[in-house]
Amino acid sequence: MLGPAPSTTATDNEGLFRADVAVVGGGPIGLATAWRCATRGMRVTVYDPEPGSGSSGVAAGMLAPVAEAYFGEEESTRLMTESAARWPGFAAELVELSELDIGYRTEGTLVVGLTPDDLAEARRLWSYQQGLGLPITPLRPAQLRDREPLLAPGVRGGAHAPDDHQVDPRRLVAALRVAAAKAGVSFVPTTVTDLSAIPEPVVVVAAGCGTASLTGLPVRPVKGQILRLRAPGGGPPGFRHVIRGYADSRSVYLVPRADGEVVVGATVEERTDPTVTAGAVLDLLRAAADLVPELVEYELVEARVGWRPGTPDNAPILGPLPGRPTVVVATGHYRHGILLAPVTAVLIAELLATGVPAPVLGSFLPERFMTVA
Repeated sequence: MLGPAPSTTATDNEGLFRADVAVVGGGPIGLATAWRCATRGMRVTVYDPEPGSGSSGVAAGMLAPVAEAYFGEEESTRLMTESAARWPGFAAELVELSELDIGYRTEGTLVVGLTPDDLAEARRLWSYQQGLGLPITPLRPAQLRDREPLLAPGVRGGAHAPDDHQVDPRRLVAALRVAAAKAGVSFVPTTVTDLSAIPEPVVVVAAGCGTASLTGLPVRPVKGQILRLRAPGGGPPGFRHVIRGYADSRSVYLVPRADGEVVVGATVEERTDPTVTAGAVLDLLRAAADLVPELVEYELVEARVGWRPGTPDNAPILGPLPGRPTVVVATGHYRHGILLAPVTAVLIAELLATGVPAPVLGSFLPERFMTVA
């Protein structure tokens, strides 16, 4: 067990009292965890050559515990819902400390279907989500266009998920760095390739796809291609809600930013190459324009590739490695790293501070993939 205290003296089986913690990885998960650990009185060092340069620099920043609640992922959905409930307070605290805008918006998400088949597929998922008690309200086409007049006239129907919000991941990373630094976190701009080379006695591995080589855990990269558009004239986009939809069986999402940016994504590919392909750009733009025709007049300013840290069961890996209690893992968040940052940070900081894993961690412990030699 782990439990930091003012000294670094190891005692008996009651726990290892450590005040020095290394966090490997400077994405939102690592930075939020470092910040929360520092506010608990731990001396924290983040190891990352360029914090925020991983998947968070590409991510759209949707906070979608409802629209991304999928069949067979009930435990992950509960964790997502808990983290979403923490986001308003987390965002307010972060903005106050950092004095930076993180692009947190609460208009909610519209999920739409372009064709009858698209709508039937969407309704099947809404029924499942409603069965879990999640807030999602079906809307008729006229009700959708009352909320977003720019939606295509042919959209057959949709639903509103009011609790699915958004944040700008790039702004979020900048704010987390400021908050962590103000809490006393140190930064070492280096890539860690061997955990035994780290001087701190306790290590939190939040290295995303890089976790596999450091720990042996089955975290794999899942390629995603994503686009960024900009509204003409320098103003904000012509719609406010995040729009997630199905257009002739093609899945797409549109995330509007107040500064005029619209994020369009994303492919899901079991590949590791960094190539932005013409086919992916074509499919994303066609689906996006089928739902919001005005987008054909927007400027295409960026096409990027990122890699989500996936696991065999699509659930995060949180907790100490079997047989190595001073190595704690916080990784494998797949599509939900931004959403799960607040709850992950609290759970890992609490584990390090008390030595006792919260009951909710039981479903996400690394031991489900590893055995002690």
